Amino acid sequence: MKPLQITAETAQMLAKKLNVPIEHIMHMPRHILLEKIATLSEDDAQDQAEAKDDDAEK
Repeated sequence: MKPLQITAETAQMLAKKLNVPIEHIMHMPRHILLEKIATLSEDDAQDQAEAKDDDAEK
């Protein structure tokens, strides 16, 4: 399996958000990384929706 074709900046950002070492990101199977990115995206969308709701209540 070859390393993922992502930039160093992207790998650093994903490692920070997923709380895993950058080496794990670079050698993670593509389908698993895509699942984790989808989960992060859902969490971010949910956080933004909650923030909108909080602003609307004020």
